[in-house]
Formats: sequence, C-alpha cells, structure tokens
Amino acid sequence: MKKYPIYLFAAALLFSSAGCKKWLDLKPQDGIIKEEFWKTKEQVSAAVIGIYSSMTENASGTYGRTNYIPSLAELLFVYGESRADNLAPGTFASIDDIDLVNVNIQPTNVNANWRPFYRTINFCNTVIKKAPEVLANDNTFTKTQLDNYLSEALTVRALMYFYLVRTFGDVPLKLNPTLSDTEITPIPKTGKDSILLQIVADLQEAETKAVSAYGDPASDKGRVTRYTINAIQADVYLWMDRYADCISACDKIINSQKFGLIRGATLNGPFVEYNDNWFNTLYYTGNSNEGIFELQFDAQRLNPYYPMFSSSIPSRRWIMASDIIDRVFTLDLTNNLNYDIRADGASVRAATTTIWKYVGANSTSLRAIDQSYAHWFFYRYADILMLKAEALNETGQGQAALDLVYTIRRRANALAATDLAPAPTDKNLIQEFILQERSREFAFEGKRWFDVLRNAKRNNYQRLSLLLNMVAISVPSNMQQSAQAKMQDKNAHYLPIYIYELQTNKLLVQNPFYR
Repeated sequence: MKKYPIYLFAAALLFSSAGCKKWLDLKPQDGIIKEEFWKTKEQVSAAVIGIYSSMTENASGTYGRTNYIPSLAELLFVYGESRADNLAPGTFASIDDIDLVNVNIQPTNVNANWRPFYRTINFCNTVIKKAPEVLANDNTFTKTQLDNYLSEALTVRALMYFYLVRTFGDVPLKLNPTLSDTEITPIPKTGKDSILLQIVADLQEAETKAVSAYGDPASDKGRVTRYTINAIQADVYLWMDRYADCISACDKIINSQKFGLIRGATLNGPFVEYNDNWFNTLYYTGNSNEGIFELQFDAQRLNPYYPMFSSSIPSRRWIMASDIIDRVFTLDLTNNLNYDIRADGASVRAATTTIWKYVGANSTSLRAIDQSYAHWFFYRYADILMLKAEALNETGQGQAALDLVYTIRRRANALAATDLAPAPTDKNLIQEFILQERSREFAFEGKRWFDVLRNAKRNNYQRLSLLLNMVAISVPSNMQQSAQAKMQDKNAHYLPIYIYELQTNKLLVQNPFYR
C-alpha cells in the first residue's frame, strides 16, 4: 500500500449515517470522495461528525514497535504531561516514552508522529471546502445550518493547530483539503507566530457562525459551541500574552451563567463536608455543568487510557510521580479527615501509584476495562476561572486574580499548607500560586507541560528556571545535568519533526535543536 505524509494525507472520506442513533456513532470510512457525495445536508452533517470521530480513532500498529501510530487521544495526554513533573514511566513504557521524560528525544521517537492531528485537520479542511457547494444542491439546506457546520470545522482545525504549534513550534500550515492523489504536494513549515494568527482568525470567524447549544448534554459538551470557541480563544490569547483579550473571552463564558463548578467540599463550621458524587459527576459520568468541551467516549467507543494507566494491567505505561501527594497536594498529618478532594482517590490512587481520573469508578474502585469511556477534557469551567486569574494578574489586578484562585481552592478544600498567601501586589508570587494551583486542579488533564512552558517563556524566558526545576524533579539524577543543559536552549522545548515526514517531504527542515 502506498503511503503519504500525513499533512498531505488523502483522507477524502465517504460518510454514512445509516442506522446511527447517537451523533458520535457516525464513523468515517476510508475511501475516495465521490462526486455524488456532497449533495445533501445530511451528508454535510455526517462529514462534520466525522471530524469528531477522527479524534477518537484508535492507535494503529503494535505499541513499542516502529509501525505504531499513536491515537490522537493518546497524544493529547503525552504532549501535555510526559515532559512535566507529575508523571513517571510505568513498567511497560517504551524507550520512546522514557526518552520523552528524560529529555532525550530523537526524530525517530514515535510520539513525534503528528499524523493524527493532520488527519483531523484534513477532515476539517474538507468540510470547509466542500460543504458550501451543497447550498446549490439541496434547497432544504440553509445558510445558517452551513455556518453552524463551518464553525465546528474552523474551531477544531484551530484547536489542532494550537496543539501542534505549542508542541512543535513551526509546522506546515495547510488550509485546503487533500481530496485525491493528484493534490499531494510538499509544503514547507510556517512560522509559529503566523500559525497563531491563523488560529485567531479561524476562531473569530467561527464565533460569528456558532450555536450556543444543541439541546442535549452529549452534543452541548461534545460538539463545538460558542463557548467552546471562547475557551480556546482564552487559552490562545494567554499563550500569546494578549491578556485583555483573554479576560474578554473568559468573561463571555462566565457572564453566560451556563456553567459552574461541581461542588466538591463545603466548610460547615469547623468541619468539611465532602460531596461523594463529585468524582462521579465530573469524571465518571461526564458532560456535567462544569464541562465546556469534552472528547466523548462510550461503551462502543472506548478511550485508550485504561491500558495506559490501570493498576490491574501489569503492562501499564504511565504512573504518578512518587512524590506527587506530598509535593503537589500535601497531607494533613494531624487530621486524616481533612484532605484535598482532588488528591488521593481523584487524580491519583497513591497506594497503587495509579493515575486515577480515567480508570476510577469512584474514590476506591477501578472501572472494568469495558468501562474505559472517561471523557477527555479539553476545557471545563475551572479552567476558565484559572485562565482569567492568570491574565488578571499579568495586568496588575492581583486581588481579582486571587479571588478566582480561592474560589477554586474552596471547592476542593485545598489544604492550608499549599496556600502561598501572596499579597495582591506580589505579581510574581501570585503567578507561582496560580501555576501550582493549576497543577492540583488539572493533574493529568494534558495541561501541565503547556502551563509551565507558557509561564517560562513569558517576558523573553524570564522564568526559564521553571523548566529547569521541573527537569530536576522528573529526570533520573544521573541524567539531570544533561537534561537541564538541553532545557537552556529554547529550541529544545519543542519536539523534533518525525523522521518519516522529513523523508517524504523534502521541503521540511528539521527543528533547529535536532539538526
């Protein structure tokens, strides 16, 4: 079978909606886009659902072998967590996984294979290109419906590029679909600043076309809405140091009053009352009032996380860092009834070093393997409050930032030992406080590496020490000096271009650190 580099991948697909009852049950099938396909609004709808389906496709090949292509859902975790300090390799971690942790990454590392992202991007590009043609073919298809579908494709494309630019830096920017073999042409990389501007433009256009709701929880949380777009905008603007724009995007979500925090813990006099349903509502069931955009899995479409994390599988790939309870959450040694609800039995299961959010049925019991359908959170309401807090602090509004941080901490009963108690005017300490609180709130949700890198690179890498300190925690002592030396070079903060892409596209140039 002939192979193509993924950014040119000829993912011209034939979609079918026959017999499907749930919106995400629609699965794309490989094939050539037929001339007779783009004729009806139902076909456009199926193509859009294919975008979401592409993000939940399984890995291919054999893990640990050269033919392995990770799934997108797997890479969302790996890109956001593997180089950070809350994670450690499990007994079945591959050499490629271990090299990520140890800052010993080579262009042959399978985790640098960006194919799943460009596959989804091509689905988006196909809808953006072909869906408008249906207006002339189906007189029941309205401009409003078309705009809604385009908003979804534009937004997911923007989100995929946001992951790529934060992970690889400069990457190929392809805005037109590859529909046939004849359209396969090499393209060079585009600078990361230009890609960020394209992301902003896509999101701005999408916002004007998007719906605010679909009418059912799975669609409202699993498909792009106006609030999904605002959440991505806030994240992108914060990455770009556009703080006022970040605050504005957050306020659109906050002022909608459509979202809130799921109650975790409440102080009742001297006692703390814990909500036993917090974990179940937020993580086990999903699509709660706190969710904004969640990658949907179910019994028919399992996620890849159970074999990656579960202590019931000897070959698990990833475990929690051994010191995470003490370093991130801490313990109240005088009162075992006083604890951070996000710690043991939520983010992790300390007794088995298990990353728990994706495999726990409750605070003590594992899911069964056929229940591995915990959702992946792209964004939830707590993230919006924390993004806004970070932007407020950078604009000199320290007290307003602290108010939001303490709202998050009260919900979780964060312990007093983790309260840095910064003064409202102490910008640097508030920045550190927010970063630490994000580590507690979003442990293993694919945000830690990006959070640290965002803070480290701010003001011309004024806080490069954040990366050096993180390496000192995550890398074995005999490799720390080498890892820290690499981290001194900002080009090392981005992954290399996968060797296969370089071999198949002669216009690509390897990222500077790996030449």
